[in-house]
Amino acid sequence: MLERFDWLRRSQTGAELLATLQSDEWRVTGDKEDITRHPSPVTSLGPPFSALNGPCLRCWVYPRASTTAHYCITCQTLLDEAWGLYALSRRAVVIWGFVTQLPKHLQSDSDSSDRSILGAYVHDDRHFLLMLHHRELQPWLQELAIYHGGDIKGLLQIVHSTHGKDMHMGELLCRMIQDEARFPTDQLRVRFFAAPHQVYSPRYYEREGVLTFEAAEFLRMLDMAVVFRTMMRPDEQKILYKLLTMEDTREEQFYWGRLLGVLKPEAKDMLSAWKIRLWTKPQVNLLYALVEYVGFYQSS
Repeated sequence: MLERFDWLRRSQTGAELLATLQSDEWRVTGDKEDITRHPSPVTSLGPPFSALNGPCLRCWVYPRASTTAHYCITCQTLLDEAWGLYALSRRAVVIWGFVTQLPKHLQSDSDSSDRSILGAYVHDDRHFLLMLHHRELQPWLQELAIYHGGDIKGLLQIVHSTHGKDMHMGELLCRMIQDEARFPTDQLRVRFFAAPHQVYSPRYYEREGVLTFEAAEFLRMLDMAVVFRTMMRPDEQKILYKLLTMEDTREEQFYWGRLLGVLKPEAKDMLSAWKIRLWTKPQVNLLYALVEYVGFYQSS
């Protein structure tokens, strides 16, 4: 029979994953065993697949709710709940953690709760799954660093929630889990997939140096994204991106001078200090991807 983790892996979209995490059917009651053992509301197996009948077309295990239905009771409930979570899931990120110890607010004996978490699942004492609003990623990582310091080691893999049929959320999750064994638990690392398709070709982005980072280094990159978004207007950001990705160096040099003429002195100093014109295209793309995950710098 399917357990909760099996249902999570059957999520086709981020909305389905969030619906599974938030479902009342699997709420944690405080007992540690309840976190990993959750019975399905359906206990009988579905009939073999045939031209006239068959099991649920989503889980392929349990019988359909009726002769005219396509899904079992559980799958239909999750799909109905996912419909109302579609907009929220489009702004969410998924974090799969493989760590030496769980964060305090995820431990079964902890009374603390994190309101920034949209949904959470603890697989065992070393693995957990979270969904956060994408703008809450930086505060969550900062809080993790403040309260745990160097106590938590391992790997945090982050990918944006999917909302289309071309990227299966459950398959992305399985591929992320498959790669976790490659990393030792000597420090805390962050593996940030700027786009879901990167999960299928991680070695390319590893070679480009834009995928896996130390936790402190990734937080510094998020801080850079905050400064970048604060210093430059959206139209200036678009112009800069076109310049940094131009193949004609002479044309790029001409337009670069014109851009510097309209930028604020602080923005020009920022670009000069970063030596951004020497960055590779994957590094530029990563910066622009991180901008979507941060807010503006609030001066006191």
